[in-house]
Amino acid sequence: MMDKKQRILVCDDEEDIVSAVSIYLQAEGYEVIKAYDGLQALRILEAEPVSLLILDIMMPVMDGIATLDTLRKTSNIPVILLTAKGEDADKVLGLNLGADDYVSKPFHPAELVARVKSQLRRYLYLGSYVTRPQTLRCGGLELDTETRCVTVDGETVSVTPTEFAILKLLMSSPGTVFSTKEIYIKALNNGNSTVTGGADNNVAVHIRHLREKIEIDPGNPRYLKVEWGRGYKMEEMREEIR
Repeated sequence: MMDKKQRILVCDDEEDIVSAVSIYLQAEGYEVIKAYDGLQALRILEAEPVSLLILDIMMPVMDGIATLDTLRKTSNIPVILLTAKGEDADKVLGLNLGADDYVSKPFHPAELVARVKSQLRRYLYLGSYVTRPQTLRCGGLELDTETRCVTVDGETVSVTPTEFAILKLLMSSPGTVFSTKEIYIKALNNGNSTVTGGADNNVAVHIRHLREKIEIDPGNPRYLKVEWGRGYKMEEMREEIR
């Protein structure tokens, strides 16, 4: 049970999809707000609190990519994209702009609800490593698990909820190599191993985006390392003497 109703904004120009998704979300106890183009969604987000946005890519007035790009300048709420099959370039672009996950049409609303639950658990109740210290450190990289603040050499870095979850997972076990599937299940899918479609591509895009934010030279990373054929790890670093 949720302590209070969480608001989900569903934005798609197809009213049947908005209606079907809304029915499933409301059955799970969520409050649903509806929008039918990106501009309308942005106006709603400015006017009232929303816990998560479900956003279609192909829409009139303002499409999902432009909406996401605008939203990420002011908000880090979880965003799940709705994409059509064959829109691989748009999926990658959306992930690069800060989307947390995507679902390809046609989809079963129950799958979307499962992804919504996963994103909200991580965003609202992040703390699966409660035995760890509040602040995780790796050289000049620091992550505060309570304030959700990430800094590099004292400079604050803006990360999305998904990027934060991946970084937290890797920094909690420095030197440990996690496969892309493990990262997807533990950091993106809240431990749910039943829905892992697109895991490799999804994780790779988030890793690349993270490197662009935390590394001086993303092509020669100091922190976030790849073990070819195995996965990714956070480099172990000795505590610097100051």
